[in-house]
Amino acid sequence: MIHRTLTEHLKYLATKFPVVALTGPRQSGKTTLVESLFSQKDYVSLEDPDMREFATTDPRGFLNQFKDGVVIDEVQHVPGLFSYIQTRVDKSKIPGEFILTGSQNFLLLEKISQSLAGRTAIVHLLPLSTHELFEAHYKFDDPFVLLQKGFYPRIYDQNIPAIDWYKSYINTYIERDVRQIKNISDLSKFQLFIKLCAGRIGQLLNISSLATDCGINHTTARSWLSILEASFIIFFLKTHHKNFNKRLVKQPKLYFYDTGIASYLLGIHNPEDLIIHFMKGPLFENYVVTELVKQSFNRGREHNLNFWRDNHGHEVDVIMTSGQKLIPLEVKASSTLSQEQFKALVYWNHLINDGKGYLVYAGDTSQQRSVAAVLSWKDIHKITS
Repeated sequence: MIHRTLTEHLKYLATKFPVVALTGPRQSGKTTLVESLFSQKDYVSLEDPDMREFATTDPRGFLNQFKDGVVIDEVQHVPGLFSYIQTRVDKSKIPGEFILTGSQNFLLLEKISQSLAGRTAIVHLLPLSTHELFEAHYKFDDPFVLLQKGFYPRIYDQNIPAIDWYKSYINTYIERDVRQIKNISDLSKFQLFIKLCAGRIGQLLNISSLATDCGINHTTARSWLSILEASFIIFFLKTHHKNFNKRLVKQPKLYFYDTGIASYLLGIHNPEDLIIHFMKGPLFENYVVTELVKQSFNRGREHNLNFWRDNHGHEVDVIMTSGQKLIPLEVKASSTLSQEQFKALVYWNHLINDGKGYLVYAGDTSQQRSVAAVLSWKDIHKITS
């Protein structure tokens, strides 16, 4: 088992809260993690039709089986269970009595906010980070090999070719998860929609353009984006509000939680394809942003990331907020550096003197420049905010 950075924080939360909920995409390692950390507890998956029926028709009897607490996997399948869990933990007041997992974020959080607010610690587990892979002795000399392969644990545990695994993952996701969230009649059009999203990585979200290209209306496009966000396929980076008396763009930027999924959807099936692909730069940017999101989630925090762009085209790829401090970060897919690549950071530093930022690139050498700290893609985990 690859050690997960979230482990210690998850164990700590189980000593403070009666319910701990772990969310994240399917196959990100949630079940493996909670089963190993809480092996003394019973385990039940509500993906099992018999267990799901039992929990639905007799929730009190279902919970009474577990005298010493329980790990309940994919708990969002039986939303009526949450009220009974509330009654139980309010009486017992035992820390870590219930460990819940779910792969449909909005559905799970909605039920927690309705029944278990104040009783539940919520954390997110994304696919593996680069640092976790390196710590487990999976070594990569080329970042684009890693980007194309992606970060899902089973690809590494079972040594499955990425193209085969992602084909199965996408088909299963569309056939099962999408139908559970919303009954979409034309699944082939939804699959086209996901591919169109992959082609817009790192771009300002234009829902009207996305809808037109897919042949659907604006309302449907917005609904489908919510489905992809709820099931941890995509996320959005919002623009930072700091305007310096300038007009700012308001649309968020779109990213995927895993570059392997995005690469597969773009028809990139090997690293050589990625090196010459027109999406090489956006995918590398996606990689860096997602690594930063993983760092925040692995500390048990929501991410503190935005981007900044004014209407004259000046842009900083990422703005990290640390208290009152704003830390700029630029991403370059090149393995060599030039002075031109620091242009956005120089502009930002003229606007706000709030300390140096970072430039992350695809090369191997980290160094300190006068404008910013230059970090190799291998050293993203050293970024602090």
